[in-house]
Amino acid sequence: MKILKITMLVLALGLMSFSAITPIKVIASKVESKFDVSTIVWKAETIDVGQIPQGTPKAIVFEFKNTGKTAVVITNVQGSCGCTATDYTKEPILPGKSAKVTATYNAANKGAFTKTVTVTTSGEATPKVLTLKGTVI
Repeated sequence: MKILKITMLVLALGLMSFSAITPIKVIASKVESKFDVSTIVWKAETIDVGQIPQGTPKAIVFEFKNTGKTAVVITNVQGSCGCTATDYTKEPILPGKSAKVTATYNAANKGAFTKTVTVTTSGEATPKVLTLKGTVI
């Protein structure tokens, strides 16, 4: 009798683990679909500013449009070094509307430069890396 109870308990626990797989798949698909709802289209992902004078900060503006169906929020903008300050639209960007990310490069050192700005939004699964380049004369 004791063996029968243990067998029934093991069988019940085994079946419960299979029933838990379906809800996990449903939750995972909902999370993935969240990132497919909004789409961001960048006007340019790389901007070459050409030659800029030494000692004069240069602001570079990256523009994008929300082509999705829900509002998008910029959650983080990070320059690749301390020589690049960033600013961005803080309000939610409604569908069909545009916004911008501004990177200001401190042109302290002469020579060619290539810097990146990483933008994280609620509308994309992976951060977007934008590039600015030019030459300080």
